Amino acid sequence: MRADAVRNRERIVEHAVRLFAGRGPDVPMCEIADAAGLGVGTLYRHFPDRRALAWEIGAGALRDLADFARGAREREETAWAELLAIIGHCATLPLALAKSLTELLPEDETQAELEHTVDSLLADVIVRAQREGTLRADIPLREAQRLLSTIVCRPGARPDDYLTIVMLDGLRRGPG
Repeated sequence: MRADAVRNRERIVEHAVRLFAGRGPDVPMCEIADAAGLGVGTLYRHFPDRRALAWEIGAGALRDLADFARGAREREETAWAELLAIIGHCATLPLALAKSLTELLPEDETQAELEHTVDSLLADVIVRAQREGTLRADIPLREAQRLLSTIVCRPGARPDDYLTIVMLDGLRRGPG
């Protein structure tokens, strides 16, 4: 794909995320094109329909999260620090929006594969944090994953909001 086409696609997705987050998924496609500074034809060449655009928002967020999680293991000294870095990065992604948009779409093999990849990466860091003694070992893996999903896949999630802080305090292994 040409560089200008890549930039146009990214602009469409960026503005769609902003508009969908602010007004819901029924924003007219022509408004998304206008916000991106592009013609409707350009938008439809990249995304033939709203479903394709919604799918790209969800898939893009998951790809970004997977890439970050892979690199976090090399950047961080402990699994707990890695987990905190991942949660911090999640705040930069439209995960709540992506989740709500993709729940409206039919099951897709690629989307399921991306979700499996992210789940596997999170499972790995959870297990390593439990082994290092920084994450409570009495919480089953699947429940820890569900709790982390609750932390990051909600509107306005931030690493420093009260819900995140309280849930991480509950997951972290305390003294004794």
